[in-house]
Amino acid sequence: MADAAQLNRTGTLRTPFGDIKDLFIALSVVVVVVMLVVPLPTVLLDAFMAFNLVLSLLVLLIVLYTEKATDFSLFPMVLLVVTVFGLALNVSSTRLILTKGARFDGRMIRAFSSFVVGTGGTEGLVVGFIIFIVIIAVQVVVITKGATRVSEVAARFALDGMPGKQMAIEAEFNAGAITEEESTARKKDLQQEADFYGSMDGASKFISGNVKVGIFITAVNILGGIIIGAAIHQEPLSAAVGNYISFSIGDGLISQFPALLVSTAMGIVVTRAASPGNLGERLAAQFSRDAKVYWVGTGVLVLFSLLPGFPRYVLLPMAALIGFYAFRIGRRQKKAASFNELMAKSKDTKKSREEAAEMSPVVPLDPLSLELGYALIPLVDKEKGAELLERVQGVRRQSALDLGLVIPKVRIIDNMVLEPQEYCFKIKGVDVGRGKIRMGYYLCINPGTVTEELSGEKTRDPAFGLPAVWITEDKRDEAERAGYTVVDPPSIIATHLTEIIKHHAAEILGRQAVQAILDALRKDYSAVVDDVQKSVSLGEIQKVLQSLLKERVSIRNTVSILEAIADYAPVSKNVRLLTEKARQALGSQICHQYADDDRRLHVLTIDRALEEKIIQSKYETTTEVISALDPPAQSAWIRAVSKAAAAVKERGWMPVILCSEAARYLVKNSTDREIPELVVISVPEIAQDVTVESVGVIKLEG
Repeated sequence: MADAAQLNRTGTLRTPFGDIKDLFIALSVVVVVVMLVVPLPTVLLDAFMAFNLVLSLLVLLIVLYTEKATDFSLFPMVLLVVTVFGLALNVSSTRLILTKGARFDGRMIRAFSSFVVGTGGTEGLVVGFIIFIVIIAVQVVVITKGATRVSEVAARFALDGMPGKQMAIEAEFNAGAITEEESTARKKDLQQEADFYGSMDGASKFISGNVKVGIFITAVNILGGIIIGAAIHQEPLSAAVGNYISFSIGDGLISQFPALLVSTAMGIVVTRAASPGNLGERLAAQFSRDAKVYWVGTGVLVLFSLLPGFPRYVLLPMAALIGFYAFRIGRRQKKAASFNELMAKSKDTKKSREEAAEMSPVVPLDPLSLELGYALIPLVDKEKGAELLERVQGVRRQSALDLGLVIPKVRIIDNMVLEPQEYCFKIKGVDVGRGKIRMGYYLCINPGTVTEELSGEKTRDPAFGLPAVWITEDKRDEAERAGYTVVDPPSIIATHLTEIIKHHAAEILGRQAVQAILDALRKDYSAVVDDVQKSVSLGEIQKVLQSLLKERVSIRNTVSILEAIADYAPVSKNVRLLTEKARQALGSQICHQYADDDRRLHVLTIDRALEEKIIQSKYETTTEVISALDPPAQSAWIRAVSKAAAAVKERGWMPVILCSEAARYLVKNSTDREIPELVVISVPEIAQDVTVESVGVIKLEG
């Protein structure tokens, strides 16, 4: 017999009524509503009032640290629950105040009615009442009214602009600029944004209604308290007035202060539509653009301090602080301006233009370019070592050895649009990778073997996305002992460049580069080059080489590739067929790339019936051959491959699928979008000196 409580699939404790979290939320909402009619003891009232204050503060902080308004999609519902909770507390406190009178012992309300006001007696009552009126006025006239108007406009524009945005997404999808998954995700985000602002338009009315009810409850507390105290409890009129007005003001203040926090949070949410992203970073960037603004502000403060009656002890220190900030901004602007001088120096030396990377003030559509924020310019400054230039040249040499691809010169240019410590790689003008560097710091990457966590600014390695921490130089030895991989800024960029080249080698290889390869081979292998060029065009050779590079196959053995093309081109000029024959010519190279030290290749095989089904799903378009499994079968196929690949990875091996020559390209084509790193080889590619070991069979479930 099943236990009364058990764990569900996500590890959450389940009860006969569902998940504990769901049950807690349901009970909380029910308790909030019941509080409207059930009396509460003063101890519990104080606890709930303190919780309401903290909850409102947490909502405000969550809003401040949320990068995009729609990331806090539950805010309208939270707004409703918090508002009802506050009103329930208001009703409970009113009941206790009116029933207990002078014997009321609610600590939170008494504190707000005395300590917050700052004085006692009649003067304190007047001051407290004025503060209460001011808070109400601020909420009604300033925050609530403005936020309500912004919510209405945002909701209207979100709904009106939705058809146009959907058409733009469809146009991008039809043009091939985005995938089907990206199109679906964008449409989902668009729908969520419209729903969010529509909900906020209605939720803003909760706040305005809460303010009106708060005024009404306070008035009822005062009038009802005086009547009950003087007429029923036979208290002196002055004592009744003092007690009930004091309690009513304290109750009004403690209920409206959390409401003020929530109102502010609502205003921030609806006004952040035009400025998504990290609020602190955007404020820092937009408030530090021009030093002249702060110099003028400094001058105005100094001028005010010279006028009679103005507090110099406040104005002069403030002027000094603003002046110091203006000085720092100005110095940063001068550093940016000095970049042009750096460009002039780099032009004076021809040798610098023949190295691995070039500096240029222009942004052409280069095969590969690196754009730097101005704070990273010292990495390429020859007077400071230009360490990054040497690293880039080393990456180019290593790529030529590993991939057989001579990377064109990497043009390094400044980009003032980037953040000061940001860099960006572009291939033919298209952004393919970016990251941020903290100059003077080291990046500690956690490879999964760290024994002790280091304190520091947490981030992620831009090349592989691994967890990492920025540390100062004095902690470098400690980080290495703890098992971290410690890299300096030039190494971060160089490693990222290496990964960019591996992922986009096929895009980098242009026809001019292919022609250069053929021209270089002609000196020693003229017969091979002449033979292949008789049968196929330069573009067809380029496509074969690109197909190999796309699957991380080195084209350094170009002679064998060209010989395979020359052998089979008279039979068929189909690029896919020529690529498969080129792979078979490179079979030994491919097998040793994934085999272990014992020349043992661990592979996954495909169930014979499933492989036959994939072959039968072949569909020829005007440009290529693709696998056209029906959607349910395709989904089941991807799940089966993912599960098998994950099991192989857990055993420390690279996932490699071995199949027939007829199925190889179709298997790769059908998994390339979901599992791009999957390696697929065919039986004719197996080298004689390699031992093949099957570690699993891929089958469809059921």
